[in-house]
Amino acid sequence: MKNRAAKTAAAMAPAGAGATAAAAPTPKKRTNPVQFFREVRAEARKITWTTRKETWITSVMVFIMVVLASLFFTAVDGGIGFAINQLLKLATAG
Repeated sequence: MKNRAAKTAAAMAPAGAGATAAAAPTPKKRTNPVQFFREVRAEARKITWTTRKETWITSVMVFIMVVLASLFFTAVDGGIGFAINQLLKLATAG
């Protein structure tokens, strides 16, 4: 963390002030694979999974919203189609 703060400070400093610090790049630290998988496992334990009931209720709500949206867009499409047809009839008749 200190290394990141030093890099940020060096990048934000005026060009003449950070010339000596920027000349010597620091080597990147490699993460130990065993430590990486331990950290992944620790983070996975923090996950809270939904219950079957919550998943079922959410699925039903999504289905209802899809049906409502499809009905809405069908009505809007029909209305716009009707209006365009009426305009085209007016244009060809006149």
